[in-house]
Amino acid sequence: MVGSFDELLQTPLRDGVNALCWPRCLPGDFAEVARLLSVPPGITHLGEEDLQTLELTAAGRAAVRIMLADVRCLQEHGLDPVLDCVNGYTHPVEPPHQRTDVCSWHVDSATAEADTWLCTYHGRPTEGLDPEDALRRVDDPVIRAALLAHHGGVEDDDFVAFLRDGSFDLHFAPRAGATPWSFGVGHLWRIAVDWPGARVPACIHRAPTTGPGDEPRLLLIC
Repeated sequence: MVGSFDELLQTPLRDGVNALCWPRCLPGDFAEVARLLSVPPGITHLGEEDLQTLELTAAGRAAVRIMLADVRCLQEHGLDPVLDCVNGYTHPVEPPHQRTDVCSWHVDSATAEADTWLCTYHGRPTEGLDPEDALRRVDDPVIRAALLAHHGGVEDDDFVAFLRDGSFDLHFAPRAGATPWSFGVGHLWRIAVDWPGARVPACIHRAPTTGPGDEPRLLLIC
């Protein structure tokens, strides 16, 4: 836990710490914003105009100001944040029936040093899983055998590339008795990514599964 944006930005991810959180209790009516947005099923990127043109109460306008202020703050530090309204996830499960979407436990990856920034303003928040509570799916003999059979049956460099290109090697299953933890609502997070030279394990996380009747999520991701 950290006490400010500057501390969140400057604290190194090391010594086993792979997630940093700036806890916040945000004013404003984010539920009103989510309710008035007219978005189709799936993930919709929100621009400033999408939010500024809503007919909002003072509390709703306060919520919009906070989201846009977060975006500008990250942009001022050379980052490229996106605001999303998530109205359910619509990812198909491709053969061989191993999920590789954001609702599956996964780590983010990059080819150079990077972190992921997250904040859920409204709706069900992101969840995390401690590394010792997770098993990489491709290390499960049954799952690996299914993937190998789908690929052609030969465990070679092409198979390793197949796992990497399909992101199968970035997804995890919780071990028996594992206890996920919540990112909470309103808190701004910076979490570790899998990149060459990373000093800590990447943070295992997932988007919550949402379905018909669930409230849309308002989310910042970078």
